[in-house]
Amino acid sequence: MPGAGLAGASLDAGALPERAAVHWRPEVDERSLRRSGRWWTLTTIGHTVPFLAAAILLIALKPVLTPIAIVLLIHAWAIPDLYAARGAGVLRPRGRADIEPERRALLLLGDLVGEPARACHARTGLVPERGELGTWVVGEAGALLIRPGASRVNCYCVNATGSDLPAADRIAHLLLALRCDERGFATVANLSFSGACWRLRRRLRPPHRDALDVARRTLAQP
Repeated sequence: MPGAGLAGASLDAGALPERAAVHWRPEVDERSLRRSGRWWTLTTIGHTVPFLAAAILLIALKPVLTPIAIVLLIHAWAIPDLYAARGAGVLRPRGRADIEPERRALLLLGDLVGEPARACHARTGLVPERGELGTWVVGEAGALLIRPGASRVNCYCVNATGSDLPAADRIAHLLLALRCDERGFATVANLSFSGACWRLRRRLRPPHRDALDVARRTLAQP
C-alpha cells in the first residue's frame, strides 16, 4: 500500500518539513476529522444501500429470487468489510533487518516510550501514544488514530524514509514525527479507512487487536 514518506523529525522544528510536499491539503484538525468521518460513513452507505434495497425489492416482488437477494446482502456486508481490511493493512509488518541492528533500534525505541508502551510493543509490535486528537497506535508503516469516544478509528498509511531501516527504527521515526507535529503527521499521512472500531478490529491480527484494545483503554483514562 503506498504511503507518504517521513524522513524523520526534529523535536525543535515545530512542524514537519514534509508538509510542504502536500501543501494543497488543509491541516487536519477536529473539524476536518469529523468531516472526513462523515464522508466515509456516507460513502459506505452509498455503496451498500443499493444492494440492500435491491435485495428487499427482489424478495418483495418474487420470493423465488431470495437466493439472488442473499448474494446482494453478502455484497452489502462485504464492501465495508473490504474497506476495513484495507485499513488494517497499515499495521502489516514490513521486512526485518539483521539481528544486531534490530536490537540496537529496539533499545532506542525503548528509551522513547514508557513501560506500558514497551510492554505493548513486546506483545504486539506496535506502540500506543496518546495525543491531542485521540490515542494513536504506531506501526512500522502506518498508524491508527482512535478518536475520543473510542468508537471511531482512522487508519493512516505513512512510511519512514529508508526501507532498509530496522523495524523499531521505523516506528521511532514515526513516533518522533507524531510528537513533533501531530496535526502535520495526520495531514501528511494518507487516510486509508475511517470507521467503527469493531469493524476494523475484526480484520486485525490478534496481536494488533490487543494494541487497539490498549489504546482504547488509554483513551478512556483521565
